[in-house]
Amino acid sequence: METEIELKFFVSPQFSEVLRKKIPHNKILQHNSRDLGNIYFDTPDNWLRNHDIGMRIRRFDDVYVQTVKTSGRVVAGLHQRPEYNAEHTCDDPDISLHPSEIWPEGRSVADLAAELQPLFATNFTRELWLVGMPDGSQVEVAFDQGEVVAGELRSTICEVELELKSGQTDALFTLARQLCEDGGMRLGNLSKAARGYRLAQGFSGSKPKQLGLVEVSTQDNVESCFIKSLEHALAHWLYHEQAYVESPSMACLHEICFSLRFVRQTLAVFGGIVPRRASAILRQELKWLEQELDWVQTADYLDDLTEDKGHALRKLDAQKVLVKQLKVARKNLASEADILQLLESARYTGVILDLSRWVLTKGWQPFLDEKSSKAMSSDLMKFSQNQLDRTWAELVSAFPVEQTLTAQDYIEEHYHLNRSLFSGICFAALFDQEMRQAFRLPWADLSQGIDDLLTLAPVRQLVDQLQGEEQEQLQRWLDRQQASILHAMEQTRAMCIEAQPYWKG
Repeated sequence: METEIELKFFVSPQFSEVLRKKIPHNKILQHNSRDLGNIYFDTPDNWLRNHDIGMRIRRFDDVYVQTVKTSGRVVAGLHQRPEYNAEHTCDDPDISLHPSEIWPEGRSVADLAAELQPLFATNFTRELWLVGMPDGSQVEVAFDQGEVVAGELRSTICEVELELKSGQTDALFTLARQLCEDGGMRLGNLSKAARGYRLAQGFSGSKPKQLGLVEVSTQDNVESCFIKSLEHALAHWLYHEQAYVESPSMACLHEICFSLRFVRQTLAVFGGIVPRRASAILRQELKWLEQELDWVQTADYLDDLTEDKGHALRKLDAQKVLVKQLKVARKNLASEADILQLLESARYTGVILDLSRWVLTKGWQPFLDEKSSKAMSSDLMKFSQNQLDRTWAELVSAFPVEQTLTAQDYIEEHYHLNRSLFSGICFAALFDQEMRQAFRLPWADLSQGIDDLLTLAPVRQLVDQLQGEEQEQLQRWLDRQQASILHAMEQTRAMCIEAQPYWKG
């Protein structure tokens, strides 16, 4: 059994020229090219896939190798999976070639063998370099170009894989950084097998999903929660990046933004232990990327206002004029082409690579003193309660129940409110589900109310472009809308303050 450790990138066919130009800057130990044919097997009910196991037979020249990959770990584009390889003689699977204990319980080995059938194939040309790194590590660089085939369906393969053959994981990231310095590489969290299953099952594309809670338990210490939180954010980020590439949508971009904010808030939550200097460059790059995407929320407001021919503005005499102006403003924001260019840019890819490397190598540890190291290994429950107490006190101070707040008061606290909600994502799974939902939902509603207030801002900017009765009518409409939103928010705020903190139950 070996553990495969590799970084995967999606590229264009022209990227082979970039590789041929950049790789010779390193020590090349081997270089060759070969055609590879792979058949993947599973049962009719996808027994192996449902247990996160992949099985294939690879053919090159007159050599057959049967491989089984079991459940592993994926952090951004870095895949770590145990794999079992056995020499074979044909394209018919023989599960007796592998240890019996690797197969999932619940089905006999004999039954599994009888039910296996070919599901899809991958056929591609692989150009391969074995690179010697300055630290003595060896990294295999593969450029694969071909297709996935499932019946009559086909999907293009064009990707680069960097696999660690010996040495330190850090060497993978060092070489990846070198290769992506001119852009054109996008980290891939989908293996060829995953793409094959999608094709065989008629998968139509990833759908946006909300950022869920980090799966932590009382068995975790502070450091494992920190790691799980960052990995959770990266997984959500890369999932929605792929979903956007498959089918561009604002919902996917919103989830990428949420992932970014969650990463930054996680660094802040654990900032009392992890010194800021440990993540200084990383935080700077995350802030840059968040600023690159700060138009996304404005685009959402404009889309809401212009949806269904401006239905939200239907009672206004100047509806058509306003909708036209709002659509012009929306068109002036980033296009799909601009976003795809960002996703393949060197700086964007570098942010994800650096964050992944920092998590996998625990890049904060060299900066910890004895007290901080002890805190990292301490009880998570006590730490989480202290952090939630702190954010709760900040919220109560920001939204005092005895004071009537203006629209501007709410808007000024929007950022801090959302970051407090993100803090809860790190720890909420430790506590009772019903209590945490009862506490978090009113605060989430309050955040949505602030978004509703901000949706009025693009329309408010157009008041001075109207005259006479149309201008007065628009101002009255804005005042009524704002008053209605604020009335609902004041009621919600009272519910927020009265809610029982779930970590004190």
